[in-house]
Amino acid sequence: MIKATIYKTDRHEYAGFDISGHAEYSESGSDIVCAAVSAIVINTINSIDKFTDDKISCVSDEETGAIEFRFGQIPSHDASLLLDSMVLGLEQIEDSNEYEPYIDIIFKEV
Repeated sequence: MIKATIYKTDRHEYAGFDISGHAEYSESGSDIVCAAVSAIVINTINSIDKFTDDKISCVSDEETGAIEFRFGQIPSHDASLLLDSMVLGLEQIEDSNEYEPYIDIIFKEV
């Protein structure tokens, strides 16, 4: 199962996120749930890096499927919007009857 933990402050500002695990929906290389989550998350990280001036840190481990992403400060409006879009995409996967058992999204206040 993929576990996505989204971190927000008490003021509802994003602080970062962690993604870990593999969906195990299908064999490695043909797992569409892992592919979808990876595409959404990696595109979000790349978009924040390219289209905003936000200070970020990102550590990933391809073998375990883990990504740790953090903002160095309160994120800009554009970075927040990109994360809203990422969360929407992940929630749509989680809300589908077929893929719900393969992803779990958790929100934590930091």
